[in-house]
Amino acid sequence: MATEKIGVYRRWLEPVPKENGKAVPQKLWPAKRRHSWSVRWFGTDGKRYCKSFSTRKEADRFARQLQQKVLDGKQDKPKEITLGQFRQEHLRLMRGQVAYATLWDQDRALRLFENFIGSSVKLTQIKPSQAEAFVSERLSSGVAPTTANKDIRALKRIFNLAIEPRGYLSEKQNPFGKIKLRKTTPKPIRYISVEEYRHLLSSADNLWWQAFISLGYVCGLRKREIENLTWSDIDFENQLVFISAKQATEYVFGWEPKDHENRQVPLPEKISRILANLQAESSEGSCYIFISPERVERIQQRIADNRWHGMSEILNNVLRDFDTIRKRANIPKCTLHDLRRSAITNWAKHLPIQVVQQLAGHSDITTTRNYYLSVRNEDIDLARTSIGSMLAGQNSD
Repeated sequence: MATEKIGVYRRWLEPVPKENGKAVPQKLWPAKRRHSWSVRWFGTDGKRYCKSFSTRKEADRFARQLQQKVLDGKQDKPKEITLGQFRQEHLRLMRGQVAYATLWDQDRALRLFENFIGSSVKLTQIKPSQAEAFVSERLSSGVAPTTANKDIRALKRIFNLAIEPRGYLSEKQNPFGKIKLRKTTPKPIRYISVEEYRHLLSSADNLWWQAFISLGYVCGLRKREIENLTWSDIDFENQLVFISAKQATEYVFGWEPKDHENRQVPLPEKISRILANLQAESSEGSCYIFISPERVERIQQRIADNRWHGMSEILNNVLRDFDTIRKRANIPKCTLHDLRRSAITNWAKHLPIQVVQQLAGHSDITTTRNYYLSVRNEDIDLARTSIGSMLAGQNSD
């Protein structure tokens, strides 16, 4: 990119003319000496550049355009960097700026793309056709369209960062910029009925699991949100549970909710009693509701030894143990996240969409809208009854 020092100068094309054997005065040179016009500037690389024009008008026009690029912050030529160098730099720069899982997904997508076209290719040489070929290869390898879409979104975001603020690509040079997401058929939401929830509670053989399941099904909390709950997050008097970021201390891990949004969720009386009974059983001085002081100490040691990262499991065997409870309850297959989905579906039947969005902690209301469109077995039964009643009325006529 040019610096602000841009100048327009005459370029003399012949020696100084003479009259009566003497050089003409300098003030007469423009009229008596053949010349062109040059625009000179220094680039951000420290090198000097020059461009010649036959008229002053042309030189001034070019200088104005160049000056405007400087003011706009646009580069003449993007800085050269290879895909492999860019991936390593991206990993270093984004660490701590985004959630570990997000950074892991971005690094995975970049590695896949790097393996496909080569680590030595320059960013400025990557073409949209190569991006399209990469997506085609991913789909041909057998990955689901939803997985391919995840890669497209990640790479599109990463290459946008290569444009701004890093300046490796010019505007509209994102190779994934116009790659469209593949069409997918959304999976139906596995809705856990209230009766199934009761069976899960009765099959849980301790207060720990009863509280865990209830916070998912009744309060709609994510697994990580439940695991990171401390007793200070529970307001027993006002019957509220707070989902909030935590600063790292000797006894508490640093953590932020998904989408970096704090929120509060109402706590029904029955769940409040379960938590109160669990607190009475907890070890003295325990900060966390579901993590024992011994487990906290082990994790803190792993953090100190640099053997802990954002994908590490805070609690061991939670998914396995939940599935054991589900089988004991004799209900169809479901996951811990289905508890949250069911909570949001229940809210959607009775609350305005903006309230559900806030309670669920969705940054995008489109995500919340999916729960307003979900259909439960009760809805199917109601539709069947309504149609039956309508037909019966028609037949009676």
